[in-house]
Amino acid sequence: MTSAFAITTDELLVTRARSGDLEALEAVYRAYEGPVYNLARRLCRRPEDAEDVLQETFVEIMKSIHRFRGEGSFAGWIRKVAASKALMRLRQARCRESEEFAEDDPPGMPATAASASRAARVGDVRVDLETALARLPERTRAVVWLHDVEGYTHEEIAGMMGMTPSFSKSQLARAHARLRAWLEGAREEQPCT
Repeated sequence: MTSAFAITTDELLVTRARSGDLEALEAVYRAYEGPVYNLARRLCRRPEDAEDVLQETFVEIMKSIHRFRGEGSFAGWIRKVAASKALMRLRQARCRESEEFAEDDPPGMPATAASASRAARVGDVRVDLETALARLPERTRAVVWLHDVEGYTHEEIAGMMGMTPSFSKSQLARAHARLRAWLEGAREEQPCT
């Protein structure tokens, strides 16, 4: 499986960045800002949270780049830091507040799910994978994204989320069943043309 983090960073750039070379640190940021933001955006529902995760990730990278030992890929290390920061943001948000509701959303439906539902009704009745993913609870969506797209194992996801591998496996199985049901239901509602 190819990853959004499939960027090659030459060893010289990493070495220069580890020694504190500001131009090299900026080059690292420029090379990885897009993939880090995209990962954060997938895990966090709000763009503002994804931007915060982007900043927090690169602050952490710049503070601790000297500890990167080169045992794995540099892109993998950045991806792990970004995923960790995004999951921490999700935990903080869950502790701070319950999901907010928009004024025009139906009662009981989170603002993002209602917005996705409205978007699916525009024009033809159409539900796509993006809309279906938006309907999943945050932790479940994070497990789906980290496993199916980023390629993390259940053990790695469990470690990042502070849960057990069986939690990750059950969340993924339930999410796949829900997504399959939603997508099949939407396909059946499509008018024949």
